Amino acid sequence: MSRRAPGSVLCVHAHPDDEALWTGGVLAKYAAAGARTAVVTCTWAEGTDRAGELARSLEILGVPGGPRLLGYADRPPESAPGRPRFQDVPLDEAVAEVVAHIREFRPEAVLTYDAYGGYGHLDHVLAHRVATLAAEAAGHDQLYREAGVPWRPDALYYATLPRSFVREVWQQIFGAEPPEEGSDGDPLPGVPDEWITDAVDIAAWGERKWEALCAHTTEVERGGGVTLLTSLPEDLRRRLLTTEWYVRRELTPAAAALGLAR
Repeated sequence: MSRRAPGSVLCVHAHPDDEALWTGGVLAKYAAAGARTAVVTCTWAEGTDRAGELARSLEILGVPGGPRLLGYADRPPESAPGRPRFQDVPLDEAVAEVVAHIREFRPEAVLTYDAYGGYGHLDHVLAHRVATLAAEAAGHDQLYREAGVPWRPDALYYATLPRSFVREVWQQIFGAEPPEEGSDGDPLPGVPDEWITDAVDIAAWGERKWEALCAHTTEVERGGGVTLLTSLPEDLRRRLLTTEWYVRRELTPAAAALGLAR
């Protein structure tokens, strides 16, 4: 069955820069095609440097309306003065906030990380759980009645990597062999290849995604994952910016006809 592309996409991410790193290609591609796009970010508050960088990234990706910040604290205390850390917030509170965004924006597709949070980051894992519960709850008129008129997205999409690709590029990125499955230490990121439902060709939008990533200058200077990407050979970096992979979870019967274009 041929599947149509979603006309509205809402991403739920833990931190500024995740919107570009994990879903930047899809956001740019679908915004250019006329889809409505938006991003909820769970940490950092308005007026901070990273919130400003996020606003610039969204502008580059063609996402209108600016950041939708839940405003919880990241590890640095200046990320959201006086607010609790995202990890310390009652789950129901965070879910209710994302439900409100879903009901207000009314997306066909909600995008977030896979259950491992991409690579095990606890904030990513929590954002996955919050987004999944919120997408399920947003359509129930019995739940979160103060959060707006119920709306049920057609599908959830979990941004991830196929294990074969992770193994293929691990040596080039880290200069070592990938960990063996079942070994001690951190597990290998990604999911079995057969779990992938949507491999989205973003080659035409790779430079836009890269520009959005580089808008997060604080992260580049800090030495995080974005810094690692900037240190890679250009041919390898370009290869990392040609495809985004997702695992689709259908929420409504209509989702059988919904998919990210390959």
